Amino acid sequence: MGEHVSLVFSTVMDAVQRGLVDEDEEIAEVTDRAYWEKRGTKQTLAMTDEMLGWVRELDPDLELKYNKFYIGLAKDGRPHNFVTFRPQKDWVRLEIKVERSEETEVLLNKAGLDVMPYDQRWGSFRIRVSKADMAKSKELLTDLMRRARGDAE
Repeated sequence: MGEHVSLVFSTVMDAVQRGLVDEDEEIAEVTDRAYWEKRGTKQTLAMTDEMLGWVRELDPDLELKYNKFYIGLAKDGRPHNFVTFRPQKDWVRLEIKVERSEETEVLLNKAGLDVMPYDQRWGSFRIRVSKADMAKSKELLTDLMRRARGDAE
């Protein structure tokens, strides 16, 4: 129209498939507690449950939400992932979404924790937590979770 160009979009074909899964289609694996017991161990799931107890001291309505790549938190059925867990065979990778600061890095290193590089993309500290680390660093980790929860709200 004159000097301007306009676009008109039309749906050419809508396809909805219903029915049973064909032989060549993959069935998605259920991601529940049993799935994570296979990826990690019952011991690392128990460690995750213990850390959930720490988080519930901040908000008793939070519960674990099992996803394919991590275990997150949910409140009233909605994701609330200021902390996520990834149980492995001997440890749990704890990811706490708190702003990066030199002070926090120093505290984590002084505590002797196995800190992985800061995740810039998701804005979280990633820490490999063993059973021994849980006993000696509960206060520090809980404080970081408290700060992350404050950032999330």
